[in-house]
Amino acid sequence: MSVDPSEKYDVKRDRRELYGASARDFTIVDVPPATYLAVDGHGDPNTAPAYADAVEALFSVAYAVKFRSKQQLGRDFVVAPLEGLWRADDPESFVTRDKTAWSWTMLISQPDWIDDAMVADAVTAVRAKGERPALARLRLRELREGRSAQILHVGSYDDEAPTLARLHHEWMPQHGLTFNGDHHEIYLSDARRTAPEKLRTILRQPVRPV
Repeated sequence: MSVDPSEKYDVKRDRRELYGASARDFTIVDVPPATYLAVDGHGDPNTAPAYADAVEALFSVAYAVKFRSKQQLGRDFVVAPLEGLWRADDPESFVTRDKTAWSWTMLISQPDWIDDAMVADAVTAVRAKGERPALARLRLRELREGRSAQILHVGSYDDEAPTLARLHHEWMPQHGLTFNGDHHEIYLSDARRTAPEKLRTILRQPVRPV
């Protein structure tokens, strides 16, 4: 995406169709290739230490990258919200909420001018302030989702199950679609400061014709 270097880039504003989903029903969006800071892991996000380590490392590096971009390139941006790719051998585990079966890749979107060298420099700076286990697993990756169905979920994460059941067992079959990638969540709210019933999360599923 072409961005005016004089403007402070905000992915939520510049890709509003991807970060402003409707809560009324599922909609189809065409998601262009995008670059993210990423850390992989496995297990229940509520209890697995690797999950907390991943999120801490991602935000520490994201702010270090932002600082370097502004200082070295004169290009500032808003640190994007946390996102997650979720996968399991049996997709039904997302409906049953068997979190121990989940593997994940936690993500923070990056402007397209951020490169591996800048990320490596940021990781080195963060590590100098104290070792974080997930830094060794952090990388810059491109995600290509393409055609996807998405909806805004308002409420606690554990209340997502009925919406996902409807997507998997009703909406996708009715539209002749099947899975074409990992379940994707975009966390628009800060869970530390937001009541569970007010959390706003975009639920996205890449799809393809059956």
